[in-house]
Amino acid sequence: MAPRAFSSSRGAQHTESDVIQVLGSTWALMAGMLLLMVGNGLQGTLLGVRGGIEGFSTFEMSLVMSAYFLGFLGGSRMTPEMIRRVGHVRVFAALASFISAVLILYPTIANPWVWVALRVVIGFCFSGVYVTAESWLNHSVDNSKRGQALSLYMITQMAGIVTAQGVIVLGDPSGFILFVVPSVLVSISFAPILLSATPTPAFEATKPMSLRDLIRTSPLGSVGMFLTGGIYSGMFGMAAVYGSEVGLSVAQISTFVATIYLGGLICQFPIGWLSDRVDRRSLILLTAAASGGASVVGGLFGWNYELLLVAAFFLGGASNPLYALLIAYTNDFLDHADMAAASGRMMFLNGIGAILGPISMGWIMGVVGPSGFFAFMAIMGFALAGYAAYRMTQRAAPSVEDTGTYAPVLPSATAVVVEAAQEYFIEESEQADDGLSPAN
Repeated sequence: MAPRAFSSSRGAQHTESDVIQVLGSTWALMAGMLLLMVGNGLQGTLLGVRGGIEGFSTFEMSLVMSAYFLGFLGGSRMTPEMIRRVGHVRVFAALASFISAVLILYPTIANPWVWVALRVVIGFCFSGVYVTAESWLNHSVDNSKRGQALSLYMITQMAGIVTAQGVIVLGDPSGFILFVVPSVLVSISFAPILLSATPTPAFEATKPMSLRDLIRTSPLGSVGMFLTGGIYSGMFGMAAVYGSEVGLSVAQISTFVATIYLGGLICQFPIGWLSDRVDRRSLILLTAAASGGASVVGGLFGWNYELLLVAAFFLGGASNPLYALLIAYTNDFLDHADMAAASGRMMFLNGIGAILGPISMGWIMGVVGPSGFFAFMAIMGFALAGYAAYRMTQRAAPSVEDTGTYAPVLPSATAVVVEAAQEYFIEESEQADDGLSPAN
């Protein structure tokens, strides 16, 4: 049985000096990750806008957006072995070089099939870079400060992506400069990470778990992670494409995308707080239904830009926390030793869903028009809510006192961050069970 959740009031015991200490020891890595996220967030939105300028069809753009997640899934599975063979620095430097090159090649070869290939490469490389950087981050702080480090990391990720949406309005998406900017930012980001004095960590093999065992242990967690992958990739991969097709300006598209991310950041913590106090299946049901409801509002009233932004905020706010909710729910039925292996399989299911999400959404948009963006999101949200309702009739929920703790991780996190978050919150929960205060 998973450990009892500790009260979020325990987090209040962390002092401001703790946060300052964490920032002091990780600022170089955080700065590098901020620039990485700006570069990645900028190229994602920019491609959606530039594809419309180049006359690519909606389905072609859906393949382009899906290709990133195919590469990301491959990179997350292959990078640890590459690091074991040649080391962090060599892998990091090699992948970084490919990222900079691909960012420059996008406007040079404006062909959808070339872009598909480039997106596979850049997805693979970004995944590898994240695994490497997050490994350094995970080992740059001890466990007593890991909670603050993970929170700072999540905020840094969101800040980078939101900042990217502001950068895109400073240039002409039909030119070259906006593709040069992320290339430069990504190149600069490597300096603080590679020059960090933190020793490079070692990768350890985790106990394997089959998909069959995972599905048998948590059907809702398994199906939910697959559907959430489609929701996340469709939402963020195709949001700029939707904006371009309905005739939004570049500034409006960037605000639309940024609002989705802001919703996810702001709602992550209150949903996490609730997660440790109620039946998680009920919260998954309500959150997924809220995602579907926000999509319906967006589809019906998208012609009104203000209402579109409101729908975007609640869509992002309801959809983003589903990833961490499903991980926490699945962990409630696992032994501690199985959590790392299970998270790897869950991320695989999430990755498969992420590959299929933009393709499915692109097909729907091709049939019904731009409103297919919200139609797809509504279908996925309500499907997850419906399945959660069904599972609630199949077995009793574990006692709230016997459940694990919600770890606020984003769908873009690699296995390094997911496992680090789980280890931290497991230790915190065990200390709570023993009546101990968390280390400071």
